[in-house]
Amino acid sequence: MADLGFLRGYNDAVILGLARGGEPLTRMDLAERGGLTPQAVSKIVARLINAGVLEAVGTRNVGVGKPRNLLRLVPAAAFGVHVERDELRVVLVDLAGTVVDRLVTPLPPGFSPLELVSVLADAVADMRPAERLLGVGVGIVGPLDHRTGVVHDATGLPGWHDVPLRDLVTSRLGVPVHVDKDTNAAVVAEAWHRGPDFRHAAVIFAGTGLGAGLLLDGRVHRGARSGAGEFGHTTIQLAGPVCVCGRHGCVEVLHNQALTSGDLTQAINVLGTATVDLVRLLDLDHIVLSGRSVLAAPDQYLTGIRAGFPHSDRLPVEVSLTVHGPDLVATGAAMLVLNAGLSVPSATIG
Repeated sequence: MADLGFLRGYNDAVILGLARGGEPLTRMDLAERGGLTPQAVSKIVARLINAGVLEAVGTRNVGVGKPRNLLRLVPAAAFGVHVERDELRVVLVDLAGTVVDRLVTPLPPGFSPLELVSVLADAVADMRPAERLLGVGVGIVGPLDHRTGVVHDATGLPGWHDVPLRDLVTSRLGVPVHVDKDTNAAVVAEAWHRGPDFRHAAVIFAGTGLGAGLLLDGRVHRGARSGAGEFGHTTIQLAGPVCVCGRHGCVEVLHNQALTSGDLTQAINVLGTATVDLVRLLDLDHIVLSGRSVLAAPDQYLTGIRAGFPHSDRLPVEVSLTVHGPDLVATGAAMLVLNAGLSVPSATIG
């Protein structure tokens, strides 16, 4: 398996993106198309070859002088999994983080950990790539410990108490497995795509649950116990309706109740109020909206959330939609595999 601790920054991702096209390229091709210096490209390429990510596949004659080596991406892939409370989404990504295949399947009500692993194993068997499989990343609702892969009392999943999910999936599939909160996987995916300027941000995920993935000073913020980002379980209405977490008046229950009653405007107002509070608390400059509720009415959510922020030239806040659509969490979960061992001085996104 390749050592994926090779990434040193955004320029490395640029080279991977160019190599992903499949056309063998020379170092000079990579420099010209990526807007990088030949010296920088030579250093990056050497690291990628040593990591087993790029390989030489021949030469090309270019005028007078020694033929130039042609390089291509070594075929390899990773699976990303998003566990919702009612469905399983599995994507297959290449080394550049691009989705090349996907499968979505319903999950039975009140599914057990073993039922989930069985459904996942069937999906992976159907989609198994011909090239090297680097591992599987799983994004699921917390609370959980991403370091051990143990899910603790997952909100809205009855019977999920101290489940060693990473070990269960590893035992069944026989490959390295990474487990993280769905919202953390979401912000990893957005950071991978948006580059080094995406540093003080939150990805608001409104699916069957509601949470936020946090990127603070370029780093995914998980908190002391992997519990950061429980945005949906902050109280905004004292003595409000009971939430699935057992508390009253949470953002999640108020937002979902408004949607269930058909009041989209109220749902957006609830989410917008909480989002402004989050920005003020953490001094964020970018909010990304995502999840099935948002994707069902993207223009309304985007307009409504933007309208809630005061107009300020000094403290601007960009509000945008996810670039990954419904594959967001699953894609980010796969990138947890690609980011294994990642150490980037300017922006650690893994």
